[in-house]
Amino acid sequence: MADSTLHRWDDIVPEQMNALTARQYVVGTNTMLARLVLKKGALVPLHEHMHEQISHVVEGALKFLLEEKEVTVRAGEILCIPPLVPHGVTALEDSVALDIFNPPRQDWIDGDDAYLRSGKPTATSVKG
Repeated sequence: MADSTLHRWDDIVPEQMNALTARQYVVGTNTMLARLVLKKGALVPLHEHMHEQISHVVEGALKFLLEEKEVTVRAGEILCIPPLVPHGVTALEDSVALDIFNPPRQDWIDGDDAYLRSGKPTATSVKG
């Protein structure tokens, strides 16, 4: 049986992905919890991945582009994104979001996430 672990966001050094986006994350056995801090205007380019994603906006507002439609998610709202659904995000205001991924994002763990580090829109979808 695996040991339980306690984590504090204050103890996890934020990773500055680009000028407007920072993240922290914790990896469990089968899931990953990420905390993203996005300044107004931050972009997560259109991408897709095999992971199920649940996004909870804690503060602010994020505009998601999902399957050619826009969905604005505000503080206190939660968006479920199935695996392999192309999506991108624009921060409409300074925001904090918690994202749960199943399984954990190995591309993030390995640092193979250049699409997120650029913070610039892209015409092509990134698969991970």
